[in-house]
Amino acid sequence: MKNMKKFLFAAVAFVATSMDSADAQTSQTTDMSLGTIYVNGQITTHLVMPETIRLVDISTDTIVGNQVNDNIVRLKPKAAMQDYEQAGIVTVIGERHIAQYKLVYRSCLPFASTRFTVPYWDMQEYHNPDVSMSVGEMSRYAIRIFNTKRSVENIHTKKDKMKAWVNHICSAGDYFFIDFSLENKTKIPYDISEIRVKLEDKKQKKATNYQSIELTPEYMLNYNKHFKKRYRNVLVVKKLTFPEAKVLKIEVSENQISGRVIELNINYDDVLDSDCFDY
Repeated sequence: MKNMKKFLFAAVAFVATSMDSADAQTSQTTDMSLGTIYVNGQITTHLVMPETIRLVDISTDTIVGNQVNDNIVRLKPKAAMQDYEQAGIVTVIGERHIAQYKLVYRSCLPFASTRFTVPYWDMQEYHNPDVSMSVGEMSRYAIRIFNTKRSVENIHTKKDKMKAWVNHICSAGDYFFIDFSLENKTKIPYDISEIRVKLEDKKQKKATNYQSIELTPEYMLNYNKHFKKRYRNVLVVKKLTFPEAKVLKIEVSENQISGRVIELNINYDDVLDSDCFDY
């Protein structure tokens, strides 16, 4: 009986030791798989996420940090540490992605990062029911569309020596991407006051019955407000359907008292013919 108890005790001890060893090995493996950001007490490291940040967690109090912008986190060690000493782990949660990094102290100042931009391959996707597409993903699609040859030829207009036309109408996920261009044929530079997207009736029968619904773009690729000759932008709006009696209108107005206003009208047939991206 005594031998049996000794055997059972030894078996339990072996299993417990094995589990501790396995946990330590798993923790070490997980830790080893993370990317590294090098920090130093004399400089501030700015971590830039390609989408809006929702939460930041720093696993240690040896690093101080705060969010300074929608997608930028500031990190800095409180005091000097040993060269190559691991200071902790930072976890950044965006709209639809998570990124984690080891924070490693470097005593040699030039080896520490003043700016670290998170690449897409370092992020892991997670399900967020509130966000169907992140700002970073919208930006990637918009740039892809911007670099594609024009596919829409029938939507264009002229007014006050200004030309406007649509290059692309694309859909991805729950959004429409509208790529349009402006050309200024005068010698007076154009300063954009605002870009508005509206859903309006095609014909105005009575002022009391006329409907105009303002749509707020979810994203714009180009925030430049001034141009001399040519301008191009990609607007992202929530996907919608509308009857033939209505038109989707892009209105660009000039920042002047007698400002030039130019409009582009998009029919629902044009929307139905839009290119689609897999998402």
